[in-house]
Amino acid sequence: MTAKVIDGKAFAAKVRGQVADHVARLKAESGLTPGLAVVLVGEDPASQVYVSSKGKMTVEVGMNSFEHKLPADTSETDLLALIKSLNADAKVHGILVQLPLPSHLNSDLVINSIDPAKDVDGFHISNVGLLGTGQKSMVPCTPLGCLMMLRDHHGSLAGMNAVVVGRSNIVGKPMAQLLLGDSCTVTIAHSKTKDLPAVCRQADILVAAVGRPEMITGDYVKPGATVIDVGINRIERDGKARLVGDAHYESCAAVAGAITPVPGGVGPMTIACLLANTLTAACRAHGLAEPKGLTA
Repeated sequence: MTAKVIDGKAFAAKVRGQVADHVARLKAESGLTPGLAVVLVGEDPASQVYVSSKGKMTVEVGMNSFEHKLPADTSETDLLALIKSLNADAKVHGILVQLPLPSHLNSDLVINSIDPAKDVDGFHISNVGLLGTGQKSMVPCTPLGCLMMLRDHHGSLAGMNAVVVGRSNIVGKPMAQLLLGDSCTVTIAHSKTKDLPAVCRQADILVAAVGRPEMITGDYVKPGATVIDVGINRIERDGKARLVGDAHYESCAAVAGAITPVPGGVGPMTIACLLANTLTAACRAHGLAEPKGLTA
């Protein structure tokens, strides 16, 4: 058996196309242009690449992009003042503060100062609570992208066994909530789980979000299962820098029914879902119908 490759790059391009169509319709019917503000503090190289990519794709789908690049020594007071002004700006429908922040800034305080309705990362404590209780919320982009790909591949997820390896607030926990919302039977596993391979082998859907390069190998995978690999790890192999996931691709692909590659799997969906969330936030702010197929 060789697993079907779930092409996140192609699927993300399709999602961005849907977002662009909705944005064009919004502009034509109501004169509304969704706007995304991205705040970058400091000069972390990976963050700079992400922010540049987000800005470019925001403009490509017809939205307004507002970039705020602040020096690394920006005070908490100044950062909170900027967020307060973005909360009050009617042209801004989504606010994203790029993480990680410099160590002198309290990330929780900063994230929770964003208006929950504009929190397109879905990290605000109010959105976490709304998602956990099955209410309408802003949903974290990476788990939302995973859910979209699973729905596209399987149709209904009802009754499937899902195992999420990883319990982070950014991926593991919200992923489990979303799968529960689609009527899966969900297990959250982690590094302290007893006999982790046996637990994983029960999964029809196995989500690897543990942050360890190639930890999930083929003997963790039930034959025919779908493996969603959220990990992006830089490693050295054969003297070259490579990107690998949390799943060992070759051994998992030999057993699984479908698998996301790294790179080109979950990664591209994260920015596509950020754009979808900004569109959703703009529609909600103006009492307009939300885009179908682009929310949880």
